[in-house]
Amino acid sequence: MDGAAQPFLVDSHCHLDFPEFQEELDDVVARAEEAGVAYMVTISTHLSKFDQVRAVAERFPNVFCTVGIHPHQAGTEKVTTPEELAELAAHPKVVGIGETGLDFYYERSPRDIQETQFRAHIRAARTTGLPLIVHTRDADDDTLRVMDEEYRDGGPFPGLIHCFSAGPEVAEKAVEMGLYISISGIVTFKNAEDLRETVKGVPLDRLLVETDSPFLAPIPNRGKRNEPAFTALTAAKVAEIKGISPDELARRTTDNFFTLFAKAAEAVRGAE
Repeated sequence: MDGAAQPFLVDSHCHLDFPEFQEELDDVVARAEEAGVAYMVTISTHLSKFDQVRAVAERFPNVFCTVGIHPHQAGTEKVTTPEELAELAAHPKVVGIGETGLDFYYERSPRDIQETQFRAHIRAARTTGLPLIVHTRDADDDTLRVMDEEYRDGGPFPGLIHCFSAGPEVAEKAVEMGLYISISGIVTFKNAEDLRETVKGVPLDRLLVETDSPFLAPIPNRGKRNEPAFTALTAAKVAEIKGISPDELARRTTDNFFTLFAKAAEAVRGAE
């Protein structure tokens, strides 16, 4: 875990339980390690399928997981409570709450139910101290409104906005609330100049990197299935944007990861 001695990367957001990986999961994890991606967090999207997510994390010593309901599934999964999420999060491999949030692009779940589920996840993050993984698409104003209301009414909570693609105002507000910003392969896309400009302004001590695999493979693999090994491609682009070496970017984002995901840090220290 000492990034200063041996820099390595962490894929802070992937979906290793998805069917795209099932035929070669061992190889996918091995390729990540070969690419310098030492740890991965596989993210829950359905509470009803949490056992599958947890099983993947239990299978690999360098894979952690989260528990939560994606906004796409907010209308079809049973409405959960902070207490239920906290109970499931007690498992030693669970290091975060979510992904959760608001997605008004596809409208796959009613907006009011998305918000109800989002608030439950925020409260679980606050009570457990585990970071909240926030998904927002075409819903930035409402996402910020809900987080701000919860912040003011209940107090701060740890978390990050994953697969960040919004503008500088959202990044600034998130950082003000103590959240981190996680950058995906989108930052490498030709039409993502606005995002690259936003990344320039995000403090280096608040940046993480991720794949969101199997989605959003970075250039030069755009259009192919994404996988955790490709974190290195995204990290290289972020390093270029920030004007630092890839090794320095790896050290800083890995330090940030273990600062935010303190339960993962404790597990790694315990295994050393």
